[in-house]
Amino acid sequence: MATATKPRKSTKPAAKTGHRFLMCPPDFFSVEYVINPWMEGNVARSANASARKQWKALHEAIAARANVETITPQRGIPDLVFTANAALVLGNTAIISHFRHAERQREEPFFKEWFEKHGFETIEMPRGMFFEGAGDALFVRENGPLFLGYGWRTVLDAAGLVAERLGVEVVPLRLVDERFYHLDTCFCPLTGGRLIYFPAAFDERSVRLIESHVPAARRHAVSEKDALAFACNAVDTGSAVVLNSATPELEKVLRGWGFDVVQTPLDQFMLAGGSAKCLTLRLNEELPAAKRSSGSVAPITSRIVEFSGHIIDDGTLPRVMDLIPASGGTFHVLHFNPGLRKDDPTQIAMEVKATSAAHLDSILLQLLALGGQQRVDEETAARLESVTKAGVAPETFYSTTIYPTDVFFGGKWLRVKRQRMDAAVVLDAKVNPPTATCRLIRDLKRGEKVVTGSEGIRIHVKKDNHEDAGEFKFMGSPVSSERHVEAVVDLLAWDMKRIRDRGGRIVWVAGPVVIHTGGGPHFARLVRSGYVSALLGGNAIAVHDLEYAIYGTSLGVDLRRAVPVGGGHRHHINVINMVRGCGSIGKAVESGLIKSGLFHDIVKAKVPFSLAGSIRDDGPLPDTEMDLLKAQAEYSRLLVGADMIIMPSSMLHSIGVGNMTPAGVRMICVDINPAMAAKLADRGSTDATSIVTDVGLFLNILARKLAEE
Repeated sequence: MATATKPRKSTKPAAKTGHRFLMCPPDFFSVEYVINPWMEGNVARSANASARKQWKALHEAIAARANVETITPQRGIPDLVFTANAALVLGNTAIISHFRHAERQREEPFFKEWFEKHGFETIEMPRGMFFEGAGDALFVRENGPLFLGYGWRTVLDAAGLVAERLGVEVVPLRLVDERFYHLDTCFCPLTGGRLIYFPAAFDERSVRLIESHVPAARRHAVSEKDALAFACNAVDTGSAVVLNSATPELEKVLRGWGFDVVQTPLDQFMLAGGSAKCLTLRLNEELPAAKRSSGSVAPITSRIVEFSGHIIDDGTLPRVMDLIPASGGTFHVLHFNPGLRKDDPTQIAMEVKATSAAHLDSILLQLLALGGQQRVDEETAARLESVTKAGVAPETFYSTTIYPTDVFFGGKWLRVKRQRMDAAVVLDAKVNPPTATCRLIRDLKRGEKVVTGSEGIRIHVKKDNHEDAGEFKFMGSPVSSERHVEAVVDLLAWDMKRIRDRGGRIVWVAGPVVIHTGGGPHFARLVRSGYVSALLGGNAIAVHDLEYAIYGTSLGVDLRRAVPVGGGHRHHINVINMVRGCGSIGKAVESGLIKSGLFHDIVKAKVPFSLAGSIRDDGPLPDTEMDLLKAQAEYSRLLVGADMIIMPSSMLHSIGVGNMTPAGVRMICVDINPAMAAKLADRGSTDATSIVTDVGLFLNILARKLAEE
């Protein structure tokens, strides 16, 4: 922040122009509340005497070069001094600001009265449409458009009204850094079509818009040091740039453009989040007639989204209303019915707006994942693009979630087959009826049609429902190490028996901890009893199970006595070597080398298994698939039709499996580390739960409970 040093005098004599500015003496200025990050910690810290001195120096610097008018300060309204927010002025028209914060709304009638008294035609914003004047609306002079900053104070909807009332082109820019809450804190158009700005204050799309409208030779991106000293919050008098401070680099740029540079300290006002530009309002903005022929806004697109259900009780509605503006969009509620009774669903329809089709898609995809539904017709059917290069999806391809998904095509909703996360949707219209299928990007073929964007997509997000009381319902419960393990396992055993008895599939994803904790024999009992339909894991679980079968050790530790065995560090590599000599785990069992253990029983019971290799694997075993893509494909094949997936202590393999699994498949994550269990469960699914306990103990209790069943 700038320190209170003497103003640096210009090296040129002041040249007075016809510019007119409105200022307000700081008689009652102080920091009395917090409505921006600069005010944090500064309440009651400002010194009014110093503020008056600094304001006077600014006033003199501007009055020497332009005409300055004043508005009478008002006791109890400390921010009236920041006249940049009074209105947006063009010609004889002033659009009066409607402030977001109640503290500043008290300023509105005083500004309106001043403009009407001085012969301006005033326009007021509709209630709820926040617009903070020339703090957020700035002309790039000499035939440039009006840039409108939104995101913190001004709303995106204001762009359309401003464009219509003033008959100008409006380009909305989204502000993303709360320190730069108004456009004029980070964006300063100058005479001659010049511009200084701080790109990091904007989202990526807005930076591209700025660069497309202002040639590189006419714009300068200021440093963070200059930005935080509010160098962009400068006053352009036509011949000079008056500002709080500037680094030598910025001063050189401005002088190179022909401006005199006047630096005058304003640190007292920076305590409240303002500087030179905030303290002034240009009163005679003009544009050539050609630029005022018709109002237009850089494309703002919209779509209607509907939500229904217990969206207030489960927190969906506030999440939706927070998500849209946080993502740079805006919304208008078209219909809202909260229901008349406790069990009645809430229904809401809203029009969601964004600054481009791609921007809108990014917001809508988030809303769809929360259960939103789009209104569709033939014109809003799913958009398709052809794959032009094998293994590469179109840039805007729709990326799938774990939830059941439909695409609207040919007047009908098509259910997407082989649902999984992070895939593309291939639509085949050549077959009758057409089909939509999840496909990994790497498997896409040239010429295939892929769904893009968000139009014509419907996601069935499962939510907990109190009406499901008759169904096994511990899934989705929070991670806890304090729940009674036996009580939870009781419910799990009951449900596993139901799945097995009806011919369902229970897939296990297990790590070597199963063996290290002594859970191998209990897991083997589950295999023999028909509770394991497939086993997914890595090289390690098989190596250490086979080591235990041959040597009675795991990682060289005698599991019966829990003590290391001399020379035990060689056991695992010896086992790998012996099994490689046999050719496979199955052949090692057939030869009699492996006479017991988990994989012995898996082979005997003809339970399919897949071992995915990694860079750390010793050997590896001949059954371990070291081609990651092939291993993923085999995992995916074995997961088809799974009713339940149990994941005892294998985080990486389990997360991978979670991404391959559609919603609706029950997932049980078991780990003694609550953080690990939480990661496994936290995949956006209401069908996952975690049991925080020792894996060996869990398998022991589960095998015993199922035996009792």
